[in-house]
Amino acid sequence: MKIYTKGGDKGKTSLATGERVSKADDRLEAYGTADELNSFVGLLRSKTEEYQEELEWIQNKLFNLGALLAGAKGDDWIEDAHISQLETWIDRLQEGQEPLRAFVLPAGNEVVSLCHVCRTVTRRLERAVVRRISSGGEEDANLGKSLRFVNRLSDFWFVLAMKIAKNAEISLFLWKK
Repeated sequence: MKIYTKGGDKGKTSLATGERVSKADDRLEAYGTADELNSFVGLLRSKTEEYQEELEWIQNKLFNLGALLAGAKGDDWIEDAHISQLETWIDRLQEGQEPLRAFVLPAGNEVVSLCHVCRTVTRRLERAVVRRISSGGEEDANLGKSLRFVNRLSDFWFVLAMKIAKNAEISLFLWKK
């Protein structure tokens, strides 16, 4: 089977529902951002031996989210249990961390910086999900769960960056006015 279909040569593509839409459609922006984030998570996985199980789990959930944003139906793409799992990991990563008293610049080493890239792409994904909800294009309760999941995921990336920096004894770069 050939990888190219030529079906998108005129700027249209198919959603999971089979509906043909413009490649500029907000739905493509949303699931394309989820795919971009998934690629950065894969890069992060290749740069560290730590947290492999968590990162692989996140990659699978990002595929679920992408399918949901592409119009796939199902109640179990993103569940409350997934949000709780992220919260559990966030709480564990924060144990023993000093409270922050300033904004942290996204720097440190390559792995810490990649965590911050994942965080910022996650925030863009969050905005895309909000646009999908705001457009009224989908009345699906799963999008509300997805928004909470993505919000927690950005928090996860931040505390993961802080934990990795601490474990590597890397000083934080703090914002100075």
